[in-house]
Amino acid sequence: MSPFLSAAFLPSALLGTLILGPGSTPESGLPSSTPDMLFASPTRFDHAGRIVAPVMIDGKGPFRFIIDTGASSSTISPQLAATLGLTPTALTATGQMTSQTTMIVNGITGTQAVPAVSIGRLEAGDLVLQQMQLPVIWAPLMAGADGILGIAGFRQESLFVDFRRNRVVISRSMRAANRVGFDKVPATVLEGGLMAVKGRVGGIAVTAIIDTGSERSLGNAALQSALYAKRDSGNAEMTAVYGATPDIASGQIRLVPTITLGPVNLANVTVVFGDFHIFQVWDLLQHPAVIIGMDVLGTVDSLGIDYRRSEIYFETVERARDPNFDQSAMRWRAR
Repeated sequence: MSPFLSAAFLPSALLGTLILGPGSTPESGLPSSTPDMLFASPTRFDHAGRIVAPVMIDGKGPFRFIIDTGASSSTISPQLAATLGLTPTALTATGQMTSQTTMIVNGITGTQAVPAVSIGRLEAGDLVLQQMQLPVIWAPLMAGADGILGIAGFRQESLFVDFRRNRVVISRSMRAANRVGFDKVPATVLEGGLMAVKGRVGGIAVTAIIDTGSERSLGNAALQSALYAKRDSGNAEMTAVYGATPDIASGQIRLVPTITLGPVNLANVTVVFGDFHIFQVWDLLQHPAVIIGMDVLGTVDSLGIDYRRSEIYFETVERARDPNFDQSAMRWRAR
C-alpha cells in the first residue's frame, strides 16, 4: 500500500476561528528517562492546533514535525530537504522525475506522485529510525512545520500526549499504573497500522479514526446520508478542505449528535462531511465513518494510544461549547 497522510485543514481564511485547542507554552525540561522509554519530549501546538515535537535528521536540528497518528509515513518539507542538502529527485532530459526517486502518497483529498529523499537517521528523543525514504511534501497542511512524524504502523509502542503539560511520550507500552483514571476504548488495527474504534453517532454505528494529524473532524458521505438523508441541508455551511496533495475538496459543516466511543461521550462536536479520497484509501466508503481530529482530541487532558494492546485512553473528556460557535446560524463567528 502506498503511504497515506491523513492531515487536513480548512482554508487559511478560516484558521483561528475554527480551532479548539490548548495553549502552546512547552513544559520546561524533559521527563526522567526510564528503561522502556523510546521518546519523551516537550511539544507545542501549531496554529492549526496539531501536536508539534522536535526531531533531529542526520544529526541536525531540532526541526518541527507534526505528530500524526493517521499517517503511515513520515514526510519532510522541501525547505528542510534543501537545508539538509538532500536532492529529492533526479530529472530526465524532459524535466520529468524518475520513478526511482518518487513515491505515491495518498492524502485526504487525492493521490500524488512526489519526490523522495533518503535519510540515514531520524531521532525524536530516544526514538531512532534509520535508513528511511521520506516523501517530500509541500502543502498548506504543513502550516510552517518541517515535516510529519507518521506513527500509524507502530506495532508494540504506545503514544501518550499530556495536553496539560505539553508533553508527548512514545514508549514500548503504557504501564498499568499510567492507565488509572483513564476511560479505556478498545480499538482495532486496520491495514497500514491505522487505529480504528467502533462507536455511534446519534445511534448510527460508525468506525472512528483517532487522528492527531487532522485539524478538524471529518465524516464520510455514508454517515452524512445516514444522519441527514431526510433533513434539509440547504442552510449548512460549506468549506474547502486541503490535504497532502494539490487536490481541494469541498465539505459541509454540520453539528452532529453525541459521538459515543465506548464509555466516552463527545457532545457539541461539529464535523465536516464530504466525499474525501482518504476514506476510499482506508476502505471506509460503504459504511458510516468519522475521523476524530484535533478539534476534539485537543479538548481532553491527555490521550493515550497503546498499539500493542489495541487500546485508546482518554482522560477528563469535557466538551464545553465553543463560545465562538453560533448554533442558530450553524457557523463560527469571526474573532
